[in-house]
This record gives sequence, structure tokens and C-alpha cells, in this order.
Amino acid sequence: MNPTVTNPATGVQAALSAAEDQYRNANPTSLERHVRAAASMPGGNTRTALHYSPFPLTFSHGDAQHLVDLDGHEYVDFLGEYSAGLYGHSHPAIMAAARAALDAGIAYGGPNRHEAEFAELLCGRFPSVDLVRFVNSGTEANLMAIATARARTGRSHIMVFDGGYHGGVLSYRGASPVNVPYPVVIGTYNDVEGSLELIDRHRDDLAAVIVEPMLGGAGAIPGTAEFLHALQSGSADAGAVFILDEVMTSRLAPGGLQEVHGLTPDLTTFGKYLGAGFGCGAFGGARSLMAMYDPSRSGGLSHPGTFNNNTLTMAAGAAGLREVWTPEVAYEHNRNGDRLRDRLNALFMKSGVALQATGIGSLIGIHFQRTPISTVADIEPAVAKRALLHLEMIARGYYFARRGYLALSVALEPSDHDGFLAALEDVLSVHREVLA
Repeated sequence: MNPTVTNPATGVQAALSAAEDQYRNANPTSLERHVRAAASMPGGNTRTALHYSPFPLTFSHGDAQHLVDLDGHEYVDFLGEYSAGLYGHSHPAIMAAARAALDAGIAYGGPNRHEAEFAELLCGRFPSVDLVRFVNSGTEANLMAIATARARTGRSHIMVFDGGYHGGVLSYRGASPVNVPYPVVIGTYNDVEGSLELIDRHRDDLAAVIVEPMLGGAGAIPGTAEFLHALQSGSADAGAVFILDEVMTSRLAPGGLQEVHGLTPDLTTFGKYLGAGFGCGAFGGARSLMAMYDPSRSGGLSHPGTFNNNTLTMAAGAAGLREVWTPEVAYEHNRNGDRLRDRLNALFMKSGVALQATGIGSLIGIHFQRTPISTVADIEPAVAKRALLHLEMIARGYYFARRGYLALSVALEPSDHDGFLAALEDVLSVHREVLA
């Protein structure tokens, strides 16, 4: 008689079903809240990235590096609000700045004392940024940067890259019907020769080339220095504006990845952690471009926005750069991230499961493969395996994104890294047969 052969796919699905049942039983209050939310929001959701099956946890509060859900379970937070929670959930300097701003009243309808300091701190970190304007999100920052390029050049097209994400209406992970209808040229990430050929082919219509120096949401895929410098020089040669989207990556060094790679973009966009947990974005760059927004100049471009300089964001953001995210802290925090990534990859090699950790510094992507990843097309979806890993790590008290994305906060301790690795090793041991 032939031995029984287990279908690996069936094994993963069975393990995932069991993990989902355990999750439902452990989180009845989150489930109840999710069902109630679905009566007034589509799918109980107002932010797509936060949804995962069978339903997302609902949190009651956070403190430092910890989150607590409605059922009273505590988690060590390795998601870091998708890189916006760099300072943790209750850093004393941020809390003090926010409370002081609240005590002084909000919504002035005029300039406040925080925004100029915030701008000075930001420009001081990024030599390519002569002038900066604030907005409310990374999406807005990228929209304004692209609008600036189109206004300056009089051209229509923008060049983006497959897998790139520049905001909710500027997503290039496949076709998106809600994208802003800009005419786009789509290149392949990390393809030097192909990208330069596309820039040259569309040079008469190309207003801007916009790129993340590391694909964040697409899987923490670093851009090579050769690729990024080629885009910078190719843009200049074509008379197009080179926009570096550092919404996520500006935290990877005091001066972002442009500091690491020696880049001088025409415009840089910011967001995420910049507002210290409050809604924030910014775009800035060469004086010749940004001066177009000077309202004291005749014919200046208009850039309104009720909450561009909201007092809470301006106060907390300035405190973050001034008191928390010093250059010394930035370098050490990202070295810690590199050390964790190395430890993860060592664990994966030992586990017998095909996994790898990608990224730079404090931003990490976990993938179910050992083959090289240089563009989004290289990534194995492994949907069921990702879901199983996610739910099993939640059951062990560790929270990160379903897609395998980690963004480390400064609140995390070395013991948290040790605990994460131990929990991950346990999951891989328990489920080795179905994950291998």
C-alpha cells in the first residue's frame, strides 16, 4: 500500500482554519465591535490596510511599545503604525508637547509659534530641502509635489514604478481605479537600463520621475544606489523634476536615504512619523521650485489647507525632531533594526522554512522565499502562510502587519526583540511541516 501523502496546500489551509477559530474564540469583543462597525462603515472599515481576516483586532489603548485590545490582551507592537509610530504610543516629550498645545487652544486660523521651528528642523536635516510646506498626509505631499512639477515644466506625464505606493490615490501595485488620472509611465523598479530608456522615450511629456528609495508597502525592497542615481541624472537630462518619496524612508538616517546614497532630489516628500503620531505630511526642495508658493509674490501658486499648520501636529512634530529623533538616536535605532534583520535571517536559515527578511534599518519585510527580491514581481504571494504566521504571532502577543511588514519604534527594548524571535521560532517549529 502506498503511504498517504499530505498536500502541503491542504495542510496550510487546515492550520489556518484552526488558527482562525482560536482567534475568534479569543477575541469576542473585537468581533462584536467589528460587526457593529460594519453597520455604518463598509466592511466595518475606514482604512483598508487595517483589515485582515477573519476580522481585525480593535484596540482600547497603547502605552510605550504595548497595545491592549478590547478583550484585554496585551501585545508588543512591531507594526509601529506602519512607520508613523516611530516614537511609540506615549513618549513623554511628545505627550508633553501635545498637552501644552491643547492647553493653549487649537484651530487659530492663523500662524502659530510651532510651524516655523518645525520647518527649520526639517530643512536642517535635509540639505536638498531649501523650503518646505506642510500638508496633512504623505498622499497630499506627493500630490502637491507632482502638481508642482507639472506646473513648473508645463508637461503632463509622471514616471512611477511597478509596486510603488505614493498614497491612496497614487498606488501602482497593479491597476487602481481610484488613482488620480495622471498620465503615467510605469517602469520596473531597480531596472537601470529600462528606466533610462523610458525617460528618454517620454522626455517631451515627462514632468516628473517619482520613486521610493525603498519600496515600503510593496515589501521593504531597497533600491540600489546605481538605480536611484540613474533616475536622478536621467531626470535632469530630460528636464523632468526628480521627486524622492521619503514618506517612509526619511527615518532610515537623520537625512533619510538621500543622505545614505548621496542623492540631491529636486523635491522630497515626507509623512508618517513626521507628525509624531498626528496627521502630517510635507513637501520641500529646491528654492527655485518651492518659491512658486510664496503668496507675497505676484502670480504665486495657491496652496491652501485648513489643517496644514494645525497646532497639535506642529507642536508634536517639532518636539519629535528636537528632543527625541536626534541624529545619534536615528543612527543607533537603525543599527538595531539591521541587527534584528540579521538575527531573523539566521533564524530562517536554521528553521528549514524558506523565509527571508528584507529592508533597511528599522523597516523590515518578511517573505516566504529565499530567492532574491529586487522588484515586486519577484515576491511570492504565499497568502495563506502569511495569514497563519500573522495569527500565530498575535496569539503569542506580537503585533505586526499581515503582509509581513515591521516598523520598529524607539520604545522597543532589546528584550522585545529577543521575545519576538523566540515567538517566531516557536511558530516555525509548531508549523514547520506545513510552512516548509
